[in-house]
Amino acid sequence: MTLAGERGVALVVTLMALLLLAGLGLALVMTTGIEASIAGNYRLSREARYAAEAALARALVDLRTAPDWNPVVAGLVVSMFTDGPPGGARILADGSTLDLTAATRLINCGTVSECAPADMDAATESRPWGVNNPRWQLYAHAPLARLVAHGAVRSPFYAVVWVGDDPAENDGDPTRDGEAPDNPGAGIIALRADAFGPGGSHSAVEATVGRRRPDGAGATGGPGLRILSWRAVG
Repeated sequence: MTLAGERGVALVVTLMALLLLAGLGLALVMTTGIEASIAGNYRLSREARYAAEAALARALVDLRTAPDWNPVVAGLVVSMFTDGPPGGARILADGSTLDLTAATRLINCGTVSECAPADMDAATESRPWGVNNPRWQLYAHAPLARLVAHGAVRSPFYAVVWVGDDPAENDGDPTRDGEAPDNPGAGIIALRADAFGPGGSHSAVEATVGRRRPDGAGATGGPGLRILSWRAVG
């Protein structure tokens, strides 16, 4: 083989090696980027869960002092943790929009369109109690950063808490807390807290809360309250 031919082969080998190294470098950059994205999403999902739980705990502070839960489940009494009128649009930290009215309709009847009482009473897989389905009412809604004064909480999440009649009720009236002695849901209400954050991050928790019995049973929930259940739903 001539010297010129050897140089040609060497050039081809060098180019192939460079292409291989470039491919490996690109793969490494992509892998690093994917791992960073996964870590960021995991961090946001954890923050969303904590934000939802913190908002629910804040709502319990106001519920503890409410003398009558009937106006609460009817949507006539709301928490002090609000940022204006119920319903309408809110701008999130990343510039996206949250429509509180549409969000309330979605958890009540599975659609952002106007839903009638019959739609809310329909038995579905997620709401199987029929006429005793909770009719979720906006109770608390504000940026989580307002949870503590003076900017002590730095969070990009917007928190929303809804309240509703306990679905264990048997009175067929989801706008009132049952009072009959044989009603298993008497003195119990349901809560749902959602946290909405950057990039569509979202988490939700649900709880049922009852009045503390005269014998003092139930150590959680603070004075006057006992937490009966608490679970993550999203």
